[in-house]
Formats: sequence, C-alpha cells, structure tokens
Amino acid sequence: MTNETVPEEEKARLTGDRALRVALRTAHIIGFSVLFGGHWFGLPREILAPWLYCSVLSGAALMAMDLRKGFDWLFQAAGVMTLVKILILALVPVFWGQRLVLLTLVMVIGSVGSHMPGVLRHFYLLPIRKKSV
Repeated sequence: MTNETVPEEEKARLTGDRALRVALRTAHIIGFSVLFGGHWFGLPREILAPWLYCSVLSGAALMAMDLRKGFDWLFQAAGVMTLVKILILALVPVFWGQRLVLLTLVMVIGSVGSHMPGVLRHFYLLPIRKKSV
C-alpha cells in the first residue's frame, strides 16, 4: 500500500497523531476539570494556576493539530464551537462573579461538541469555496 492509497484516518494512526491527540485531549480534560472544580470549591488562584496552564496549553496544541490540516476547520461546527469557548473563557476575568456559569457553559459546549456525530462536528457553518486544482 503506497502512501497515496492509505486512507487519511489510517495515516493519522500510523504517524502517531492519534496517540498524541488522545494524550492531549486527556490532559485537557483533566486540566479543565480540576480548574472547574477548584473554582467551584473556591480554591486559591496559586493552586489553580498550573491547571489553567495545563488546560490552555493542551487546548492550544489540539487546536494547532486541527489547523495544521487546514484553516477550513475554523468554518466547521467543531472550530466555531472552539472559538465560542475561547470567547466565553475570555469573559471570565471581566465577569469574575459569574465565572461558574461561564465555565459551566464552556464545559457543556465542549461535551456536546465532542459527542455529536462527526457529520455534524465537521459540518460547515459558513460556506467556503475550495480552489479547484
């Protein structure tokens, strides 16, 4: 089987991208869960800071992996949902008193986005034109 005939999903598995993605997603879920729980139970910022960094860095790495395939991901439901989550998270310092509501909203969007069928996750919310070769 030549490289040209290997399905895209198989290429990802063969190159280790899938393993890296699973590791990053696991770190992201753990980081955000501890961060969310820490806010829920009122832990001090110095305890929460490493979990914030874990969540941000793992999320940024996941986003970079998606963008590496092409920027059209930003026009798909998954990309738009990610951008909405980032915008909501940016509101946390501004609306500190409502941070639990905002963080819960981010968690709901992330959970729904991760568990929706692939056909919906990769649905283009904004039409884009593919250049013909």
